[in-house]
Amino acid sequence: MDATTGTTSVPEVNAGQAAAWNGHEGTHWADHHRRYEAVNEGFDEPLLDAAAVVAGDRVLDVGCGTGQTTRAAARRASPGHVVGIDLSAPMLDRAGRIAVTEGVANVSFVRGDAQVHPLPAASFDVALSRFGVMFFDDLVAAFSNIGAAVRPGGRLAFVSMRPLADHDLGRVLAALAAHLPGPDQDDAADATDAADGGPFSLSDPAVVRGVLTTAGFTEITVTPVDASQVWGRDAADATEFLAGWGPIRHALDGLDAAIVTRALDAMRDELRRFEESGAVRMRGAGLLVTATRG
Repeated sequence: MDATTGTTSVPEVNAGQAAAWNGHEGTHWADHHRRYEAVNEGFDEPLLDAAAVVAGDRVLDVGCGTGQTTRAAARRASPGHVVGIDLSAPMLDRAGRIAVTEGVANVSFVRGDAQVHPLPAASFDVALSRFGVMFFDDLVAAFSNIGAAVRPGGRLAFVSMRPLADHDLGRVLAALAAHLPGPDQDDAADATDAADGGPFSLSDPAVVRGVLTTAGFTEITVTPVDASQVWGRDAADATEFLAGWGPIRHALDGLDAAIVTRALDAMRDELRRFEESGAVRMRGAGLLVTATRG
């Protein structure tokens, strides 16, 4: 079994992200990994198809989290090998244990910052990521480093977030935010900010093309892709889950209990609109990006 988890120091360039993903945010994702998988797994098949992962491929999964995409790629790549890299120790620990439990032997996990981590040169046929490449301090530097690890002519495929307004979740967060004061309202409405290093840093196709071209990629395609996301069994269950999610937890922290109650009640009322067939189902919106290493 090769579901190993390596360690490395985390450079200061993405220290804020490292703190978040090794603190509450990473722990919440690790502890609720099945819940987050249900939210995001609808993007897996389009991503893997776009990456054209085939038997024997050497694959790098960037921002692999708890390893769902890593394992899925490993099943397609067998007898090839997949390396998952992520900043989060809690999530990588969970990823390694799940891989062992599921008997996925052709994976390994490395704790590191893909912007600067010394990845082996030209060692991968394809690099991919599901919502794991938007958080870098320097996007060009990060994709240049990732690109150097991909063989010439190799492939890059990832899914990044479209603007929050394109997601059903945007309506839910707006309902919550309407009951929060001042800056907390902005924090909740945005989920997290859209500045460099935020989840929406690659939401503009022109920015995506510019970053990848500068980083040495060619044949760039950017295609909108939607997927159904399951957020809970019902509105109450989804509200409880979302209340523990880092951005909402941060927005509610320290507020008067009555304000928190009103905000969560409003969010639960909005979530009821999405109850369907025993689950809360909302539309998630991404950009599916492919490119070739020059």
